[in-house]
Amino acid sequence: MRKSFFVAGLLSLVASGAAFADQHSGTPEEQKACARDVQKFCRSMMDQPDLIVLNCLQQNRPKLTKTCDKVLTDHGQ
Repeated sequence: MRKSFFVAGLLSLVASGAAFADQHSGTPEEQKACARDVQKFCRSMMDQPDLIVLNCLQQNRPKLTKTCDKVLTDHGQ
């Protein structure tokens, strides 16, 4: 359950690209697209602020699934 809220929060941040991330949210499909990548590459950072996890995803960009990479690209990340 915590994982779902975390991914939703992260995608909110990605979708907004601003400090007011809680006003936006990613679609369920976008959340699902990055859930495994967050678990796989950024698990140790899941209790950190969303920007740190986003940075982790960006640092692991070559290893991300195509679907998660597309979500980040579509949101200007």
